[in-house]
Amino acid sequence: MVCRQFGHLVLLAGDADTAEAWAADGIYGPPDKLGESNGLLRFASVHDLREVSLANQAKVDGMFLSPVFPTRSHPLGARLGPANFNQLAALAESPVIALGGMDAQRAEDHGWPRWAGIDAFLR
Repeated sequence: MVCRQFGHLVLLAGDADTAEAWAADGIYGPPDKLGESNGLLRFASVHDLREVSLANQAKVDGMFLSPVFPTRSHPLGARLGPANFNQLAALAESPVIALGGMDAQRAEDHGWPRWAGIDAFLR
């Protein structure tokens, strides 16, 4: 995999059996749908207090908390904003990755060490 040449992990949406077949490092999805991991990393996609609580109960390895800001695909959609993001992230019992309208400048401005994006890398 190309991403491994750059030292990146591969997380696959879906179940552990599929992730193993793809030689992925882990799985991600809604916290109540992750299931067993077969020893792989498990990351939860979370958007609110309920999902953060479910992810904590599931003892996930990390959380993708989104959307923080407007995105190109959902410019008028609901978003957390920095204050709500910080409140939810503080309740997480595993590392949180900011997602949704993120770029390096926004991450730096808010002191968020973990973030992911799509458009940030396409510009």
